[in-house]
Amino acid sequence: MEFKDYYALLGVEPDADEATIKTAYRRLARKYHPDVSKEPDAEIRFKDVAEAWQVLKDAEKRADYDQLRTIRSRQGNRGSFEPPPGWQPTGGAGFNQSDPGFSDFFESLFAGARQTGRGGPPPARKGQDVEIDLPISLEDTVSTELKSVSFRLPDYDEYGRVVGETTKSLKVKIPVGVTGGERIRLKGQGIAGVGNAVAGDVYFRIHLAPHPLFDVEGHNLIITVPVAPWEAALGAKIDVPTLTGAIQMRIPANSQNGKKLRIPGKGLPSKSGHGDLFAVLKVVMPAATGEDVEKLWSQLADIADFDPRAEWSR
Repeated sequence: MEFKDYYALLGVEPDADEATIKTAYRRLARKYHPDVSKEPDAEIRFKDVAEAWQVLKDAEKRADYDQLRTIRSRQGNRGSFEPPPGWQPTGGAGFNQSDPGFSDFFESLFAGARQTGRGGPPPARKGQDVEIDLPISLEDTVSTELKSVSFRLPDYDEYGRVVGETTKSLKVKIPVGVTGGERIRLKGQGIAGVGNAVAGDVYFRIHLAPHPLFDVEGHNLIITVPVAPWEAALGAKIDVPTLTGAIQMRIPANSQNGKKLRIPGKGLPSKSGHGDLFAVLKVVMPAATGEDVEKLWSQLADIADFDPRAEWSR
């Protein structure tokens, strides 16, 4: 096994204090970070620097390492190195989830101690819970079909280090009456536990996606319904879309622009029933008119004798 000189990797003396070691690590981590460094061996150097920091920043690990370094020096600093029979570190515990991939040297000295000797096996612990934003359409709130959802979770080894990612695909039942901001819990679908412990849970945080036709007010829906002037004047029966299909709605004669018509039970579902759908009329003029149409509008203006601004003169 090749011995690693962590002090040399950081460019500090063996008696350097913690502040000096920390400064050296930060400088070299910036220099060799793979996202910014132009050095051909930047990724390898970055991992070596990070590994040295993981050992030398921890008083127990550093003491264990210094002991091995002294033993190696007494052996003549030969290239190949093996710790003395029965040697066990005291600082084997304490890995965190941000640790990089360690070298064989580090693993053989510290990680192995987690499984045998003084380190012992890692304690079992429940997996982490995960919260994920889940956009749903208004149609999803009235559908009985399960919704397909895919998301990615980190994979951890027994020491709590990230070793990869897993893509999970689930079929999720959208509860009746769910609204934006509520959470759906799926038990045991989160990050896997350590030491055969149970997995964490997944919480889906619901977001109602904007709809091209409907606005939402609580469990009620609002839809703007374009109508022709003659439909507003004479009344009409028209088809109006809902979340479950079009229905026929009657427009009363002499309806004003902005008139709100209530359609019971066609809003969003709730735990106690359904909200309502409110149709707001919007009188829309034809895009273009010919001479005959303009003549009819003139006749209507003469016959109706109507001043929509009469209230201004009172």
